Amino acid sequence: MEDRTFRNAMGRFATGVTVITVNEGGETHGMTANAFMSVSLDPKLVLISIDNRANMLDKLKTADSFGISMLTEEQKYLSKHFAKQEAFEGEISFDVIDEVPVLRDSLTALVCKNYQQIPAGDHTLILGQVEEILFEEGEPLTFFKGQYGGIRSDAR
Repeated sequence: MEDRTFRNAMGRFATGVTVITVNEGGETHGMTANAFMSVSLDPKLVLISIDNRANMLDKLKTADSFGISMLTEEQKYLSKHFAKQEAFEGEISFDVIDEVPVLRDSLTALVCKNYQQIPAGDHTLILGQVEEILFEEGEPLTFFKGQYGGIRSDAR
């Protein structure tokens, strides 16, 4: 099977869009990720899948904790910025919880303790134990077939 066929098939699964953040030496680093899911209620675990070539992987592997910010439709520019698709020249605002940066005004922000790392093919699965949660109002940013979108309020 061709890689493109597999990628196209996976792209037909609509997802939300997150930005993963860490504090390394007082500097905030982040990346866009849509390979995110909840795993367990006891303990409260989530999972992100990171390409082994990603610059963020080493930072995530060595961080005690990391943040996950679920983006709103209005934050599409942040997704593009952290995916290195479009530079954003303005100021990016973060809330810092227990020394972990999360994007201000994101739909939901999680602060996670680094729980486990699992090699999986050309990616590494990183499980985080959720320690803190912040909620804001807004409409979720979605990703489907390579395009950003949203969910209409009447669809919920």
